[in-house]
Amino acid sequence: MSTDPSTSSAAAAEEKSNKRKSKKPKYSRFTQQELPAWQPILTPRWVITIFTLIALVFIPVGLAAFSASQRVVEVEYEYDTECIPDSYKDNATAYIKDDNTNKTCTQKLSIKSRMQAPIFVYYQLDNFYQNHRRYVKSRSDEQLRTKDKENDVSSCSPEDYVTINNKSEPIVPCGLIAWSLFNDTYKIQNKDKEVVINKTNIAWASDRTTKFGSDVYPKNFQASGLIGGAKLDPTKPLSEQEDLIVWMRTAALPKFRKLYGKIETDLEANDEIVVVIENNYNTYEFGGKKSLVLSTATWIGGRNNFLGIAYVVIGSMSLLLALGFLLLYILKPRPLGDPTYLSWNKNPGGLR
Repeated sequence: MSTDPSTSSAAAAEEKSNKRKSKKPKYSRFTQQELPAWQPILTPRWVITIFTLIALVFIPVGLAAFSASQRVVEVEYEYDTECIPDSYKDNATAYIKDDNTNKTCTQKLSIKSRMQAPIFVYYQLDNFYQNHRRYVKSRSDEQLRTKDKENDVSSCSPEDYVTINNKSEPIVPCGLIAWSLFNDTYKIQNKDKEVVINKTNIAWASDRTTKFGSDVYPKNFQASGLIGGAKLDPTKPLSEQEDLIVWMRTAALPKFRKLYGKIETDLEANDEIVVVIENNYNTYEFGGKKSLVLSTATWIGGRNNFLGIAYVVIGSMSLLLALGFLLLYILKPRPLGDPTYLSWNKNPGGLR
């Protein structure tokens, strides 16, 4: 019996069409998950060994980190209430907003332990939410970077333009972050001699070189009716205004510290230093707090007890688990993969 050529060609065409429409992937060992794989069997010996190794690593590291943290010498002084005159104790907001009041505050601090240079000077703010969405977005990175983008203020409202001679001029740097720049100042004296606070190289080098332009200068900054914080030197480019660069790196938590400067000389134990504070920054209106912090540093950085404690706790838990598994392995050993422990072997009639 002969086959109709037209029928054969139609069948071939249909088969070819089906191949084109097929979504079956091209075969490979990767797509079919046939590559060699390591599937470890966690025997009791392996589990005990792993937990023991974790304990042997974590506990010494945690103790070393905790010891380094304890060696940090820190002096913290909260001055927002101490630097308010008695006549303004019930109305601190009126005091801070009055340009005619004397904002200078002089306090004495005792150094209990020797502080070896470099000593880092921080200002600490509490209840200040720099992580608020509208606050974080109120800046123009393009404007901070290049002079040609000084009109790029679309994300900076309400601190975007200022009216000068009936003409709208862009504010450089624009936005609420720059506008609220911290403006308290500190001077320190020790044994009737001024202690120099070095304010260079306090910002990240990457910020100075890439995020803030060397050809961008402050323009119309703090020129509107409502003054937010510190003013900037219009003769210095933004890349050299390190107080601003430090402030513009917003904090994640409502309580934070920012570097004010560094002291390059040692402070001895029992020294009594005199701190002269210009109390200008308005934290009273929103219930915030301000503190001056002097701190040394070790290989782990500033004081951070949590890191060392966390390592010790995790290492101790691993050690306890290793001892528990070891006792269980010694007192109640069982063959690996023993089928008698399967539920249907324990109670065969239960499956019926």
